[in-house]
Amino acid sequence: MAVAMVTAAVRQTPTIDEPVYVGTAAVYLDEHSLRFNAEHPPLGKLVIAAGVAVADPRLEPGFDGDQTELGRRLLYESGNDPWRVMFWSRLPVIVLTLLFGLVVYVFARELAGTAGALIALGLYCLSPDVIAHGSLATLDVPAAGSVLTSVWLLWRARRRPYLYVPLAGGAFGAALATKMSVLPALPVLAGLAAVSVWRAAPGGRRRRLGRAAGGAVVFGLVACAAVWAAYLIVDPRLRWGPPHHVPVVGGMRGLAVQLLPLPEPFRDGMRMQFGLENRPWQGFLFGELYTGSLWYYLPAALLVKTPLGALALWAAGAVVVTGLRPLRPAVPYLLPAPAVLLAAAMYGSRDFGTRYAVFLPMFLAVAAGCVVLVRWRWTPVVAGTLVAFVAVSSLRTFPFYLPYSNEAFGGPAQTRYRLHDSNVDWGQDLGRLADRLDERYRGERIWLVYKGAGVPAYYGIDADDPRRVPPHAVHGVLVVSDSAAAKATGRLAELIGGSRRIDQVGHSITLYRR
Repeated sequence: MAVAMVTAAVRQTPTIDEPVYVGTAAVYLDEHSLRFNAEHPPLGKLVIAAGVAVADPRLEPGFDGDQTELGRRLLYESGNDPWRVMFWSRLPVIVLTLLFGLVVYVFARELAGTAGALIALGLYCLSPDVIAHGSLATLDVPAAGSVLTSVWLLWRARRRPYLYVPLAGGAFGAALATKMSVLPALPVLAGLAAVSVWRAAPGGRRRRLGRAAGGAVVFGLVACAAVWAAYLIVDPRLRWGPPHHVPVVGGMRGLAVQLLPLPEPFRDGMRMQFGLENRPWQGFLFGELYTGSLWYYLPAALLVKTPLGALALWAAGAVVVTGLRPLRPAVPYLLPAPAVLLAAAMYGSRDFGTRYAVFLPMFLAVAAGCVVLVRWRWTPVVAGTLVAFVAVSSLRTFPFYLPYSNEAFGGPAQTRYRLHDSNVDWGQDLGRLADRLDERYRGERIWLVYKGAGVPAYYGIDADDPRRVPPHAVHGVLVVSDSAAAKATGRLAELIGGSRRIDQVGHSITLYRR
């Protein structure tokens, strides 16, 4: 897993979100200012900042553009080496992703022994989604892994609540201080804290009930303290001037945000997230372009992008955990939190990728490890075979993990026909495109429609935008990011329709001849 993630980190150019986070991390280090990327809490970017500090990029003080311009300025316009900056920025997330693998292993071992732990760890380490997003300087894997760590600590709190309930609260606070999207899991985990203390507390019913309620309160207070700490680490004086584009949120949602015992920048960030949810985003699923969101988008995308062996073991693990009496105490710990987070993500308006459900390969890997407790003769052989199938599928897609899809849907070469955005093309292959054009198409006229955060000219790509000239003037090699092709309408659709496909790069960029 380490080899796969480091290989991806070295070869991939910046994805769409990464420059924003890296630029914000640089501002945290240099200016201790919270003014950029306020729609996300700071902890994940502080993790990224550990790598930014090693890269030590130059950035002019007091930059006053927007956060997208900030990332471009840091990587391409300040004399820095974007390859070096991006590698060091990604490395802390890679290390964190590997550490979460140890949590998966230990959690599964406590439930199902060493054999079950090895199955769980195998599924986690071979998950294309976890590898893909664990190798990027983004927030999805750090937030999801922190939720898993919190649940594991709550499981341990059944025996030592005074130690593990505060630790679990800190872990969930770390998740909440990384991405606000984990907030729906707070009632579930607070309830688990109460359950764990109830099981451990001696005495009568009333005394145990009081201690259980106290455990839930301690969990919530420590989580809130962790969020406050993340903001204060960036700026101990917590200077905050709300950006002009913070929307007004009314009704029950607005009241709930106002009552949160969290820093004002966090609450303004939530208002910004609600504003983003109100936008009419476009989605793409199984070849159909649509506006709005589809409740079944994430389940369908997960069906495409999860190895078939993992799907089988996930389902079997969920059945085994709920069906075997010795494992039933683990059901509230393993299944409700990912179910609530998945429901919240399905309800959201942004159908952008399975990264919004990257917690599932973590939680369900632990559940899958429990299949070894089924006392059937062929259980170990079947489980091992399915893990081997996952290994083969994962290795076959190396090093192109972002566009992975399983064999039932044609593999990574076919993902672009069914999904878009971070499922297949997030701008990660601009460097590979530059190499391909130099190797095979040197001297030809290049027309480029690139969807990403990289700057083509930096990588030596001399290209024009075909949408700015009449279609009859576009001759030569037409290069289109697959996310742009999926949403193509009007002139771009006409250009693609009148071209012949001749090549592809990284299963995310397609080349046509005109």
